[in-house]
Amino acid sequence: MARRGERRPRPAARAKSSPVTPAAIGIRSRAEVTRTRTVMAKIDPGAFRCPALAAQLADAWLDHAAKNALRRTSSQRAAVVQFCDFAGPRLAELGHDPASVRLESEDVDLTEVIYAWEQHLPTRYPAQSSMPYYLASALLNLIDHAARRNPRIPGKLRDRAGGATVLPKSGGQVLDEFTNRERLALKQQAMEDVRALEIRLAAGRELLKAGQDPRIAGWQSTANLLWAARHGILTTDNLRDNLPAHARYWPQELRDVRQSQSGYGAGRRGLVTGVSRLLLPREIDLHPFRVLLLLAMTDCTPEELHHLALDEIEFSAEGARIVQTKNRAERIRADFHLTDSPAAQDQVVEAAFFAGAGRWDVPGLLRRLVAVNDLTREVFDCEPWLFTAVEVVKQGSLEARFASLLYAGRRLTDWISAHDQLDVSHPHDARRLRKTAKTTRVAALGGTLSDLAGDDHHIQVFAGHYAHGTTAHTLAARAVTSAQRKVFDRLLAKPVLVMPDAEHRLGEQETADAMGVTAHQGQALRDGELDMGLTNCKEPMNSPHTGPGKPCHVAPAMCMVCPNAVVFVSQLPRLLLFADHVERMRRRLAPPVWQQHWGDKAKALAELFEECAEHIPAAREQIAAGGVDLDLPLGMRTEYDR
Repeated sequence: MARRGERRPRPAARAKSSPVTPAAIGIRSRAEVTRTRTVMAKIDPGAFRCPALAAQLADAWLDHAAKNALRRTSSQRAAVVQFCDFAGPRLAELGHDPASVRLESEDVDLTEVIYAWEQHLPTRYPAQSSMPYYLASALLNLIDHAARRNPRIPGKLRDRAGGATVLPKSGGQVLDEFTNRERLALKQQAMEDVRALEIRLAAGRELLKAGQDPRIAGWQSTANLLWAARHGILTTDNLRDNLPAHARYWPQELRDVRQSQSGYGAGRRGLVTGVSRLLLPREIDLHPFRVLLLLAMTDCTPEELHHLALDEIEFSAEGARIVQTKNRAERIRADFHLTDSPAAQDQVVEAAFFAGAGRWDVPGLLRRLVAVNDLTREVFDCEPWLFTAVEVVKQGSLEARFASLLYAGRRLTDWISAHDQLDVSHPHDARRLRKTAKTTRVAALGGTLSDLAGDDHHIQVFAGHYAHGTTAHTLAARAVTSAQRKVFDRLLAKPVLVMPDAEHRLGEQETADAMGVTAHQGQALRDGELDMGLTNCKEPMNSPHTGPGKPCHVAPAMCMVCPNAVVFVSQLPRLLLFADHVERMRRRLAPPVWQQHWGDKAKALAELFEECAEHIPAAREQIAAGGVDLDLPLGMRTEYDR
């Protein structure tokens, strides 16, 4: 316990710290992990004319990513970079010192700079691009994130950041599927290229057996260069030290194996490429597999297929089980693809396999793709991606890595353009292959939208992304046309009028064929066995109004608009009485109700009476004589007459 006088005076109260800490100095960076690699995303505030503003936005980028546990922030980083590139010159034009501008600056209206940047963004992208919308939204989100933690940011800027961008969200370019002709051409060419690749690799492996260490046996033999590629010593530096400087002094077999006979691929680098392609597949060689698999796997997106790893594929005698990861939906699911035959394929002989004897179903294609890269995995210590390729890097050596299929000369469009016989519409996008597979399934199955969506889509997703394709529209148009044709045929249907001189010949085959009935039906019509009250009927058990197999229950009300009806002249008196009944209903019922129930019958009766006008006076005389009665079912009066 302290004695009196030994207590130390309390220190003066510290001033409260500013809610805003000074911006850190230096490059801001964060590691972002994708399925294929880890990259360092960086923002250097010192690279802009407004470094203080850039530093604050970069700090907001890092804090926002950390607080929300974002795995990838490419849009946010790009938004900061592009806005700061624009804001520096813009602030200078407005008479401000860009280096001194911060989010808290009261004398600078940053909202106007943001509006100007939003108007500038669409000029940097195609008309259908959604990037301007996403970039502007990302910047506003970052400023709003900073404003929630910095009370000194002006209210006007705070309000602007809390609102939405003025840019519309573009629907993007609508991708249509490939036509059936294009689909078949792509499939056929891909199969030919797979066979050619397997034959080339088989020949290279056979030649490799004769190869020796070129450091001992010499560098002027293709077999020895294959040995060098197999053991990782084939580089342009080694070729420079051991081959003549100019290719014309090389042996003919080396000149033949080069990537090309002239230009960039004719030198040492082209020789390294040409030798390696005899043993190891390049990125351009993997497109045929990708095309065939996407056309066969309707439940797999290009993203899911492209990023498959070997440990996500499990082969069995019945097929292949694939664990698919969809990054956009952050969803993982497993699908099993059956082989076309239950025979196991694990014991396929390598020579026969590379000769093109492998299967073309999904499990077979996956096995073939794994097999063509077996040697790649032996030579290089590479990650186990299904799509692994070997390319010549800048240092002139060979390197195996994940096949991105994005660089010039290695894209799908480059593979298509390399085949002059392929006449395929643009754009050459792998997503069109998936849509083609989907619409092929649509054409095969038909059915309702829920049937076509299947198990891998909601109906809304299928309708928004796949049902707009040309094939689906064509099928929908056919369905609508067919339905309309049935309706119109029913609306335009009218009875067949049989004149008196033809009634007694209905039992003859020729007359029955002319009416579209059998001879037995013709006899029944002639003998009155098919009289329905007002008219006769060809098929009372196959009425278009009640369905097949059921007796017609709408006669005689619907007989005048039924294609099965057959009218004899002897039935005209009852039809005239029926026409009078229809006219009485016109006076009794409201016009819309009468038109709904009796309008089409009245029109059909008028056309019939016009066709047999010479028989109408005799029919009226029979009615006047009192020998004709009209008997209508009570149910008909209940249903139609009120």
